[in-house]
Parts: sequence; C-alpha cells; structure tokens
Amino acid sequence: MPPLYLGLDVGTQGVKAVVYDSKLKTIVGRGAQPWGCLETNVPGRAEQNPKTWVEGTISAAKLALSEVDRSAVRGVAVSGQQHGMVALAADGSVLRPAKLWCDTESAPEAAELSQKLGYTVVPSFTSTKLLWLQRHEPDTWQQLACVLLPHDYMNFWLTGHKVTEAGDASGTGLLDVAQRCWDGRLAGMIGDKLLSCLPRIIGPDEVSWRLRGQPHLLRAFMNN
Repeated sequence: MPPLYLGLDVGTQGVKAVVYDSKLKTIVGRGAQPWGCLETNVPGRAEQNPKTWVEGTISAAKLALSEVDRSAVRGVAVSGQQHGMVALAADGSVLRPAKLWCDTESAPEAAELSQKLGYTVVPSFTSTKLLWLQRHEPDTWQQLACVLLPHDYMNFWLTGHKVTEAGDASGTGLLDVAQRCWDGRLAGMIGDKLLSCLPRIIGPDEVSWRLRGQPHLLRAFMNN
C-alpha cells in the first residue's frame, strides 16, 4: 500500500479534510464539516469554541478516511485561520472562547498600539486581542499560561506540543521578522509575562511532533 497523507484545513467557516495518495499523486478521500461563530449581540465580536474545531475535524477526517486503508497514513498536515487568539491555562485547557481574526473588539487597543509603535496595527493581530484580554478579562489574563493561533491549537490537540511557524507568527504583531523570533519589547508592551506564554517557533519544513497515541498514527480518528 502506498503511503497516504491526511491534510486538514481548519478554517473560519469549517474544516476540510483530504487524503493524498503519494504514489498516484491524487486525492483519494475527502471530508468536510461546517461551523459558525458563537451567537452574540456584542458589536465586533467574532468567537468560536475550540471544542467545535476538534469535533468537526474528527468528523471530517473520519469521512475522508472512510474508504482508504487508515494504517497507510504516514503523516498529517494542518493549515488554518491566522491571527486568532486561543488562551490556555497551565494544564492546557481552554480558558475562554477563541477570538477570531475577524473579531474587531480590540479596535481601541489596535489604535493605541499603532500610535505607540508608529505604524498600523490592525485589530486582526493577536497582540491587540491580548491587550484587550488583559484589560477586559483580568481574571482570565492572570490564568493565561500559553496563547496559540487556531490551527496551532489543533496541532497541540493532535500532538500535545505547543509550537507555531514563523509565517503564522508574523501575523500576531509580536514577531521580530528579521530575526524570526518573538520580540520581547513588543510582548512587554502587552504585559510582563506575555513572552513566556508564546509558543516555540519552528521552520515550515519541521515536524510539529508525533501524534498522540503512538504507535497508532491516527488514534484520534480511528473510533467510528
């Protein structure tokens, strides 16, 4: 059996899953699961529960894998929405609904940071959402141990490791792009502890980690 690879695109409106046959060089399985934002009357708010991503991803992946030999899958690649904010406690649990890239509640914080830095910082950037969190939900801020982007959270769910890639990190407003590392000065403008809450940055060609449940590669998707 030729090696198969599972691709997951965890987006704003849903997840798409494909299975790629490396020998035939074609897609041999597909699945999808839609979702929406949490209902709200708050202007500018756009949030989702990360649990929805996990449940939807399992459903889409099972559908994509339903007609192939799952034991032949040799890797999983995850892409997804950028800029959002998933706030985690020290035990890895989600502290609050994830703020999405299209959430503009942090527009005042974005304007403040833009003025201080001398260049435009848009509300989509994670840095503005973190400053909003510190000011509007101080109890949650105190519990914050790690912040991840939405698809980095999915990698964390799959592997148990908190990492991000420099291209995605550049959309947080916290990256030193030239050095490809977190900018301590920018993080310090949000809060003294923030730098310690940011995940390790890896290269685009690096493996995040092995899936949880090894040696069974797709443990999360195997139970029908």
